[in-house]
Amino acid sequence: MIRLFVDVDLKAAARFTPSPEQAHYLVRVMRLGLDGKLLVFNGRDGEWLARLAEISKRGCSLTVESRVRPQASCPDVELIVALVKRPRLEAIIEKAAELGVRRVRLTVTERTNADRANVARLGAIAVEAAEQTGRLDAPIIVAPEPLARILATWGADRRLMFCDEAGDAPPAAVALPAAGAGPWAVLVGPEGGFSDSERGVIRALSAATPVSLGPRILRADTAAIAALSLWQSALGDWRGA
Repeated sequence: MIRLFVDVDLKAAARFTPSPEQAHYLVRVMRLGLDGKLLVFNGRDGEWLARLAEISKRGCSLTVESRVRPQASCPDVELIVALVKRPRLEAIIEKAAELGVRRVRLTVTERTNADRANVARLGAIAVEAAEQTGRLDAPIIVAPEPLARILATWGADRRLMFCDEAGDAPPAAVALPAAGAGPWAVLVGPEGGFSDSERGVIRALSAATPVSLGPRILRADTAAIAALSLWQSALGDWRGA
């Protein structure tokens, strides 16, 4: 069944108009007819069965019928990833959403080889991935900021999984369970890796847990997917899957 992420309050008998892009998708692409059923969610009110109540030249309207799933959140983990070229960055966002992150923070490091990102497009990619994977929320995409600024304000209340390619960190499968559960962030560097000064600052953080992702050098997109998969299997919701 079609799933749609919407930015409206959801309750029984509520009626709303989806965005023009969503209306085009429902009526023109998916060819949903009058009284056709779909699922809608907003990240707050759970998942609801809805009905296509009206089709017009200007779009369509939906009527909310009944809730089929109560609201549930993904584990409290965010991804901090250095900017890379657009195709790889878009792949990272898509897979991060599929893997259940709550937030993606884009960052600029000393060796970052890209200098901009279309946050609105990345947000749309995250929403589409959320719709397709059955999750009940969509990750927030945060505009790029310097890594030094992020690290300067880092607190002790969120552990930081530091994917260190230098080769002297313990395997993630060993280090993560020892560090324990709680709010986490996963930090993945650019294609050129972190500088020595950045590594020093990160390792000095009391919340940091340096980990190795294995014996091979991974591209940034592969590293992000691998790191999130390892975290989910060690501390996230894969443990009960």
